[in-house]
Amino acid sequence: MITKPKGCHDIYGEEAKKWQYVNKLIDTLMEKYNYQYIRTPIFEATELFHRGVGESSDIVTKETYDFIDRGDRKMTLRPEGTAGVVRSYIENKMYGDPTQPIKLYYNGTMYRYERPQSGRDRELTQFGVEVLGSDDPLIDAEVISIPVNIYKMLGLKQIKVNINSLGDKASRKAYRDALVAYFKPHIHELCDDCKARLEKNPLRILDCKVDAENEIIKNAPTTIEYLNEESKARFEKVINYLGALGIEHEVNPKIVRGLDYYCHTVFEIEAKVEGFGSQNVLGGGGRYDGLTEELDGPSTPGMGFASGLGRLILALEKEEIKLPVQEDIDVFIMYVNEEEKLNAMYLAQELRMNGFVTETEYLGRGLKGQFKQADRLQSKYLLLLNSEDLKENIVTIKNNKTKEEEKIDLDYIIYYLDEHIEEEEHFHIGHEGEPLYEGEDEDEDD
Repeated sequence: MITKPKGCHDIYGEEAKKWQYVNKLIDTLMEKYNYQYIRTPIFEATELFHRGVGESSDIVTKETYDFIDRGDRKMTLRPEGTAGVVRSYIENKMYGDPTQPIKLYYNGTMYRYERPQSGRDRELTQFGVEVLGSDDPLIDAEVISIPVNIYKMLGLKQIKVNINSLGDKASRKAYRDALVAYFKPHIHELCDDCKARLEKNPLRILDCKVDAENEIIKNAPTTIEYLNEESKARFEKVINYLGALGIEHEVNPKIVRGLDYYCHTVFEIEAKVEGFGSQNVLGGGGRYDGLTEELDGPSTPGMGFASGLGRLILALEKEEIKLPVQEDIDVFIMYVNEEEKLNAMYLAQELRMNGFVTETEYLGRGLKGQFKQADRLQSKYLLLLNSEDLKENIVTIKNNKTKEEEKIDLDYIIYYLDEHIEEEEHFHIGHEGEPLYEGEDEDEDD
């Protein structure tokens, strides 16, 4: 038997409904923030990630899926979303668009060859945003607010932003030099990866998973100590904006993030999730003002974040948060002969095209079996077709909950169902970031 690759998952059934619900929420919120959807290729030139993500990052050195295509070109399955979005920004000359900044969001699969474990897969789905063209600290706060609001709307509690600043180019260089000077006398006490990182990118040592509890790393200098006045002032503005948005945050000088392109603001967002232990980070990101130039584009400030949807769904399950996914259908159409079947097929299409979730019989079961199937599908209404009634343009409709039934004119079915079935729920954003559904009354004081 052929099985799925290690670190990959089939998403179907009830779990698929949860994914669809979360995706719909993301799309709805992004529309309110006025971010535009972007879809980039699943594979790109290997050079894009080596230059964009960084040669010293674990993603590039250990985790990318690389291959040579039939044109003898080096290609890589995308391990993250930012580099591809920036490549698209440059290639499609979005910097020339008069509507600036360019605000984009993506939602797609990424691929990393790492050891599969809970919340970490080789094929993962990430949702993220990228804002290109503005260095305003307000953008930093806005980008951070997006995942915070999504997590809150889904019902997660005790959400906190851990935030830090790497500073501008001068501040980062001063900090890099300080790290090299600090780690050099102790480098023999660290892992082989950290030894290689010392000259390439010493900030990566702080993000080491092997030596995370080593006192040498714990006592390393922090970025805050090496920020120049301009970087300090900028960071203070970001902090003030987060406060104005009511977002709980904590300055954590240990946050450096694992990719080479970050500068100024870097952050991670955690939620208290039972069973997650210390690995409760659900998303993170930061500012990358030099990445567009690194990829041969014009000087362009950038800010973004990414969140793994698989890990988010797992957090919701561990917190036993029940998402309001649709578990029933509107109508089940029943028949017993070929003439009725033809009418059932036509009616099913008409109802579906008018917005009703509709099913009918496909296995040739008798009425008793069809009743059972309708119950399994939790159908709200049943349409019972009868050849004699159809000659009179009549159909029997039955409320599957109250068991009340009546005969109505076929031409009146749409109107009848419109009156008796509540409209599909639509997302609205409540005042406290909670989802508000159509038909739900807001408080009079709001």
